[in-house]
This record gives sequence, structure tokens and C-alpha cells, in this order.
Amino acid sequence: MQGRSAGVLLHPTALPDGYGIGDLGPASRALLDWLESAGQSVWQILPLGPPGLGDTPYGAMSAFAGNPLLISPEDLVADNLLPASALEGLARETGDRVDFHATRMLKDALLRESWRHARGEDGHPALAELEAFSSDPSRRSWLADWTLYAALKGRFDQTSWTDWPVELRLREPAALADAERELADEMRYQSWVQYLFHRQWSRLRSEAAARGVRLFGDVPIYVINDSADVWARQELFALDGDGRATELSGCPPDAFTEDGQLWGQPLYRWDRMREEGYAWWLARMRAAFELVDIVRLDHFRGFAGYWSVPASAETAREGEWKTGPGVELFEAFAAGLGEVEIVAEDLGVITPDVVELRKRFDLPGMKVLHFAFWEVDSPHLPHRHNQHTVAYSGTHDNDTSRGWYAELDAESRERLHDYLGIDGSDIAWDLIRAALESVAGMAIVPLQDVLDLGAEARFNTPGRADGNWAWKLRQLPGDQGAARLRRLTELSGRLSPERTAEAIDSKDPAPEPLSVSAAESSG
Repeated sequence: MQGRSAGVLLHPTALPDGYGIGDLGPASRALLDWLESAGQSVWQILPLGPPGLGDTPYGAMSAFAGNPLLISPEDLVADNLLPASALEGLARETGDRVDFHATRMLKDALLRESWRHARGEDGHPALAELEAFSSDPSRRSWLADWTLYAALKGRFDQTSWTDWPVELRLREPAALADAERELADEMRYQSWVQYLFHRQWSRLRSEAAARGVRLFGDVPIYVINDSADVWARQELFALDGDGRATELSGCPPDAFTEDGQLWGQPLYRWDRMREEGYAWWLARMRAAFELVDIVRLDHFRGFAGYWSVPASAETAREGEWKTGPGVELFEAFAAGLGEVEIVAEDLGVITPDVVELRKRFDLPGMKVLHFAFWEVDSPHLPHRHNQHTVAYSGTHDNDTSRGWYAELDAESRERLHDYLGIDGSDIAWDLIRAALESVAGMAIVPLQDVLDLGAEARFNTPGRADGNWAWKLRQLPGDQGAARLRRLTELSGRLSPERTAEAIDSKDPAPEPLSVSAAESSG
């Protein structure tokens, strides 16, 4: 990690305006403008795949495909990829919650209208671009799997692939060939949707680079069972003959969860991945770095050792530790990816083997201030940070800082007050300042903290099945918030050299000192 930098955490779905949900259009560019004015050089987001049941970005139906809900209808109109009439009469959504079902219906209708529009215009240039996109060797394999999976999901009323007819569930060649022939038009439409997503995302990434903002993405360690990835590569996962998981992901009991956590994704057959030189994981990481500049590996500890729970178990308590791919996988990354920026999500109970793996490959870890005040001399306290760390006030899994503070126990609150020398009246900005002033090389704060929002703006509550991921902004922060954040970023040495130079150049030149003769004559 080079130098000191600062950034903001906000998933694009939480951006304001749009048609039901934040997207990659005007609001994203407005956020980039705001980040630039606030002196921020990083925008951290969550995974970008098409969400499955529960609408969580960490439960996508593809580890490679983009989320159609993020495609901007306004930009489609501006690019002659959707007739302006398609948006007439549609109310812009200004509320603070996403209705995922209604938004999915609306976006699908608009994207299908876009597809009809492009095909109906003789020689539309986007069709040639679609062919080039679809035939690109870097995406041809996953795109073929995803488009057939998505088309079949539509045919079978969105049921899981494990409930499809056996010949499709087991991917018998003749059945797949018949499905590809019968669903060719739908598969081509699904390719169109992915082309539109990647077209808009590529533009956004260029816009970010022009403003000196790096995009910081997220790769979950596991994928859900009802995904194109598991259906297409069943041999790489712990499944039975019907495609159902035999071993599930989770974590063991701890001080917060008596029975542990049962996440429910199928576990990898790391032995088979090793035989292929970890090709699937390399392809996944390459796809991630096509979209972002930095990747956070979620649940990093699972690469060293992971908790395996039998599918028949009622709770995660019945699981056991198993050895992960460890050094071999990261050596494959080093050989196959070259120099890339990876951050290890090393939160929770971390054992020495996890620390050793992270340090061996020189990966920055994470420290979260919300975890820092439960004990004396916590490793999350700023004085325990080091330069090779990303410091956060809180993450997407935490409450907002104001919401967190309201629920903090008296002993922890006293420890917080004494450590930071505060009274808690401006807690969100107190923690922003502490994160920025940390010695950590990078500091990230949720945009909710910049806006000093309470628990109503929490994005996710781990362990809660409903009500997550739907919060969104009514409007972006204004100039006052940008100026305050920029000032703290500058004072803590986190402005990029270019922005520091701009700040110096923008100041009025100092007045020339008076000479003795001039001073005398003025008297």
C-alpha cells in the first residue's frame, strides 16, 4: 500500500434518484464529483453481481455477471439505446428504500424495450459492439453459462436449478443443445443486458480515473448454490448426485452466536480446483479487476481454514475446521494476475495461520473503530494500527456510527470518550477524524457517517433475514460536508499529491513583505 489515501463506502444501489434504485448514471457521476471536491481518492462498493434470493450483493447468481438493476435508463436514452418515450410517465423514485421486486420488473421491461429498439434500427452500431463483447475470450465462457442459466431460470419461473428436469440439472449435452436452440433469442437478450452493464461500468470507471478516484470492489469467498457458477461447474463444489450441497459454509459458535452462523453456501472441492491450477478462481479475480482497481477478499480467513457444516445439521455448531488452499492459491494469484491490489477482510476471530498467510503475501488487513472500545488496548484502536492497514469507522455490516453509539454500553462509551477526548455529541465526525488520523495507509468511512445519519440508514444487519440492503440516500451530501471532509483529509496527510498541489495553487499568493524604506515612507 503506497502513501496515504482516503475514501468513502457506498454501494451504487444506495445512490439517490434513479428509477427505483441507485444506478450507474447521473447520480454515480455526481458522487464522483463530490468525492473529488471532498479530496477523496477511493470509492468502495460491494459485490456487483445479479442478486438472488434476499437481494444481497453477497448472494449473487453469478460471480462474473453484472447486476442489471444498476443499468441507468437515462444513459441508455442518451446513448440512443432506449427511446426517450420509454421513460415518459415513469416517476423518479426519491424515497429512502428500494422496492426490489417492483424495481426488477421495471428495469426488465426497460431493458427489453432497449433490446427491441436496437434490433429495430437498421445497422445499430451497438449490435456490432455486442458481437465483439460476446466473443471476447475473457468473458466468452462465463457469458455462455450465465445466459443459458438466466434463460432457463425464466423458463422455469425462477426456480432453483436443482429443481429443473434431471437432464438439465445434470447438464446432459443433448438437453443443453436443445435448450440453447430453443432459448437462443432469450440468451441473446441476456448477453445484451451484460453488454449494457459493462458498457456503463467501463464509462464510470473512466470517469472515476479522470477525477483521481480508484474503485475498491469486493469478492465474496463463496457463491450461492442457485447460481450459474455452481450449475455450470458442479464438480468444483461439494454436491451430491442431485446437485444439492453436502457441506455448507458458516462459522463456529463464539461470544455473540451460541450456535455459530450457518451461511448455507456450498463449499468448494479445493482438491479439484488445485488439479486445474485454480483456473476458476483466477478467472474470477481477473473479471473483478476488469471492473475495479482494488479488491477486498471477503472472509479471508476461509482461505487458510474454513468451517464446514454438514448439510443435514440444524446449526453451525455441528461443523468442523478444514484446511483451505492457503499458500497455493495465492501463489497462483501472484503468477496469474501479476501486481494487483488485494485487501484481506480479516475480521473476527483470527488464528495465527491466517495472519501468516496475509503477511506472506503482503496483503493489507482491516481495522474497524466500532470494534475498538469493547476492551482495553484493542487491536482496532488507532494506536495499534500500522501503515499496511485499511481503517474504517464502520463497514456495511455495522450500524451507522450514530446508531452504534446510541446502543453502546456504558463502560465502552466511557472508554471511547476517554480515548478520543470527546463527549460524544458529534460522534460520527469524531470517528471519521480518528480513522483519517490513524497511521493506516487507507481510511474508509461510510457515507452515512459523513451525513451523520442514525440507525434508520443502516445497510445490513448480519443474521437478519429481511429488511437489508434496501436503504438509499435521498440526496448526496452538499458542499459543506465536502469541505469538512476535505479539510480533515488534508490535515491527516491523505490528500493525493496532485490535489495537495491544487490546494496550494488555489490559495491567494502571500503579500510581498514591506521593505524598510517602504515601511518608513508609509509612516
